[in-house]
Amino acid sequence: MLDGQSPWYLHWLQNASLIVLSLFFLPIDTFVLFASYALDIFNSQDATRRRIRRTPGFRAKTFLVTGVGMSKGLGIARMLHQAGHNVIGADFEPHGIPVSGRFSKSVNKFYALSKPSEVRGSTYYVEDLLRIVRREEVDLWISCSGVASAVDDGQVMEVIERMTDCKAIQFNVDTTATLHEKHSFIQHTLRLGLPAPETYDVTSRDAVHKILNHKRSKKFIMKSVGVDDANRGNLTLLPRRTLSETYGHISTMPISNAKPWILQQFIHGEEYCTHALVVKGHVKAFVACPSSELLMHYEALPSTSSLSQAMYKFTSEYAARSEGAITGHLSFDFLVEEKATETGLEKRLYPIECNPRAHTAVVLFNGLGVEMAKAYLTALRSDMNGRANGSSTNPLTPLKPAKYYWIGHDVVEFIVFPFLQLLMLKMSLGEFIGGCYTFLEHLFLWKDGTFEIWDPLPWWWLYHIYWPGQFLSCILQRKKWSRINVSTIKMFQC
Repeated sequence: MLDGQSPWYLHWLQNASLIVLSLFFLPIDTFVLFASYALDIFNSQDATRRRIRRTPGFRAKTFLVTGVGMSKGLGIARMLHQAGHNVIGADFEPHGIPVSGRFSKSVNKFYALSKPSEVRGSTYYVEDLLRIVRREEVDLWISCSGVASAVDDGQVMEVIERMTDCKAIQFNVDTTATLHEKHSFIQHTLRLGLPAPETYDVTSRDAVHKILNHKRSKKFIMKSVGVDDANRGNLTLLPRRTLSETYGHISTMPISNAKPWILQQFIHGEEYCTHALVVKGHVKAFVACPSSELLMHYEALPSTSSLSQAMYKFTSEYAARSEGAITGHLSFDFLVEEKATETGLEKRLYPIECNPRAHTAVVLFNGLGVEMAKAYLTALRSDMNGRANGSSTNPLTPLKPAKYYWIGHDVVEFIVFPFLQLLMLKMSLGEFIGGCYTFLEHLFLWKDGTFEIWDPLPWWWLYHIYWPGQFLSCILQRKKWSRINVSTIKMFQC
């Protein structure tokens, strides 16, 4: 993997190779595109949508979904469309390159948004969304923000709900900021009386060394409080094997008052993530799945499993104990520690981060469009608990969901990169064949997170227009990146 220290020609070669890869697959992907349109005449999606809209008493609502360039926003837009509602899509379009969600059949109209920046602030972004809500007479805004605009969306929520009749699936500024920042999230969790790993705020290298010396029996990892693409994947265990190694590693970390970090207790265990829709303090939809540092394969835990139930209980209590009957998407990252006790193996759940926004795991609700739409629409009710009369308090969970992957990611991870490793004798033939088998298993037994046979254009556009355009932009602007997340269209600069 390349980093900021890698020579420019390697980054140029990386971008150029991926553009060539896109051109290589263009003929077959274009065939799949037109074949999907041809087969669409046998698809029941449109007929089901028309039948729903003709149902006596049904009144289509107008939803604004931001972030439709990402799989999570596109997935929510498609579910609402299938449920018979009108969907307005909006998103940022980096470097003027149209995002794939713009071309979805589920989106009635699309708007490009002004991206908040340190220079301009979020004024234009707030004005854009307020203008869209008024022009399209939006009933409910569903925010699917990325990490960089989460707090700005909290500001938009306050403006929209104060100046229009539109409601929002979005926390306010204070709640979003508290949950978004790693250090304040842990502090808030402890104030709510819920468990959390030992965590310290650090603004100097000296502070790190003092804590490590005082807590010698424990291991820690460091995380930047703000967005730091260059160091996000650096989860080195501290202290290192020797004192000099520890000092050497910490000396490379950009720590200061202006760029604070946290030192968090290392929990040895499996990682999981969750996605929840919370309306007025109640969890309306919930799913949990195994996780990783860069998650690109999604497989839901059974809702009846003890782990899923424990994570749901934590989420439900967190929402209920938070002030103000909060409404928004609430996602947690957990580590599960196993300890042997006299009564057997005990599992302890530790929340390590919170994402106060939609999680890509929402794609696991695919096929439950009507039920998801009903869950979102409880936000429009005036009663305090957000429940429809006679409805169950149990949250909506996926029923026999498909397993999800992204073919663009898997082609590189399991085919292209391993093949290069094989040529350089850094990988055995058996390992390469194993990767090919995994790729074929995903291709035939899993579901792509962007492709739908009734709505194939976003998938085609993502791999043959959007990403090649981003790679070309990096070449022209001499930008370096280390990784990309295909599902969130996130490029990790370095």
